[in-house]
Amino acid sequence: MSEMKAETHLKSMGYLLWIFGFTGAHRFYFGKPVTGAIWLFTGGLLGVGWLIDLFLIPGMYRNANHRFTAGTYDYSLAWIFQTFFGVFGIHRFYMGKIGTGIIWLLTGGLFLVGWIYDFFTLNEQVDELNRR
Repeated sequence: MSEMKAETHLKSMGYLLWIFGFTGAHRFYFGKPVTGAIWLFTGGLLGVGWLIDLFLIPGMYRNANHRFTAGTYDYSLAWIFQTFFGVFGIHRFYMGKIGTGIIWLLTGGLFLVGWIYDFFTLNEQVDELNRR
C-alpha cells in the first residue's frame, strides 16, 4: 500500500487566486514564478492564458503538492499573509523571521522590492522551514 503525501497547497485556493489570474497570483502560489511574472506583465497572456489556466489548475495543484514539503508552516496561510499583508511583513512574522518582518513593517516591504521578491520565493522559504 502506498503512503499518501500530505497536501501542501489547496486546489480551492488556486481557483480563488485564479480570479485574479491576470496578475499571475495562482501561478506564483503553485510555485511557477517565471510564468507568474509573465502573466503579471502580460495580463495573463492577454486573458487567453488566464482562461486556459482554468483547466490547468488541477495539474499545477498536483505538481505543487508533489514538489513541496508539508510541515509546521501552512503554504496557503503564508500566501494569504504575503498577498494581503506582505508589505507589513506579516508572512515573515508567521514564518518566524522576526528581524526581516520588522524591516518589512518599517519600510513597506523593503520599499516593495522585498515584497515582490517574496512572491518569487515564498514557496521555497516555507518549504525550507518545513524540511527542518
